[in-house]
Amino acid sequence: MIQLVPRQATSTAWQVATPVLAVLATMVAGGLLFAAMGHEPVAAIRTIFWDPLFGPAASYSRPQLLVKAAPLILIASGLAIGFRAGIWNIGAEGQYIIGGITGGAVALAAYPADGPWIFPAMVLAGMAGGWAWGMIPALLRNWFGASEILVSLMLVYVAQRVAAWMAFGPMRNPEGFGMPGSRNLQQYPAAANPELISGTGAHWGVVAAAVAVLATWFLMSRHIRGFHIRAAGTAPRAARFAGVNPATLVAFCLGLSGALAGAAGLFEVAGPAGQITDTLGTGYGFTAIIVAFLGRLHPVGILLAGLLLALTYIGGELAQLTMQLPAASVQVFQGMLLFFLLGFDLLTRFQIRRRVLA
Repeated sequence: MIQLVPRQATSTAWQVATPVLAVLATMVAGGLLFAAMGHEPVAAIRTIFWDPLFGPAASYSRPQLLVKAAPLILIASGLAIGFRAGIWNIGAEGQYIIGGITGGAVALAAYPADGPWIFPAMVLAGMAGGWAWGMIPALLRNWFGASEILVSLMLVYVAQRVAAWMAFGPMRNPEGFGMPGSRNLQQYPAAANPELISGTGAHWGVVAAAVAVLATWFLMSRHIRGFHIRAAGTAPRAARFAGVNPATLVAFCLGLSGALAGAAGLFEVAGPAGQITDTLGTGYGFTAIIVAFLGRLHPVGILLAGLLLALTYIGGELAQLTMQLPAASVQVFQGMLLFFLLGFDLLTRFQIRRRVLA
């Protein structure tokens, strides 16, 4: 018989090792899954993790790494701040969608005007939309004690309905022959989010993600608010005695994570997606939760985890094309990663010991 015995202190070695073990375990379990589906497991894993960077199509897929990673890193940076404080924003996908809508609305309202103020106004509007959507669960928790987990999650489905309404109604392209969806913002130079350096995939969303990583590091390690966040997450009662206002902290964390998710939505609408559609949600808001935990809620870890999860997106799409893997298998693969990460995470706080039966 075996038993889990609490450690006297959290194991730093296991904190470093568990993300690596989780990735390796996911590869093994994913290979078994692909084999059960009738595909060559080694070839499938190679297609997902190797071919996007070094395979025949690498010249196309490699620049996509930054395109996919930027929204994941941007959203996960905001989520990690709340998670460190014990504030659980599970609805970043909804804030991402609303940010894309509000930011895109500025461009559509200004069309066909030109001016350097349009794109910055879109970014601010996108952040404001995400912030407002994140403040709904914050206020409901502060005023009525509602669970921010349930409220933020349910608001994702509301945001999806809002996006469908906009695509079929107020924001539908008047020159689109009745098809759902807004104007293509990539064809509107003042509102477009183009590639900044040719062949790299880097656009303003990538710049924002880099700034978010640096700002998150500064906040958590050099600012008094970061101390409040860490204190609230590790010892909530002691944090109150240290002068931390729980309601203010809830509003700050949910508002900030919502604003970053909204910015990610705007950069996607003005860039790769190009328009507001009824399928605006891409799942980035949910995948960013995996990124945050895989990165140990640390800015540098989030940066690396974002690149890894982006690789699974690109590799998964490549596997769908070359091996006819179903699209859902990529989501299962990502879910396995979170499952194994949480499972191995027990080893940072518990030791496995053999129990001798009398």
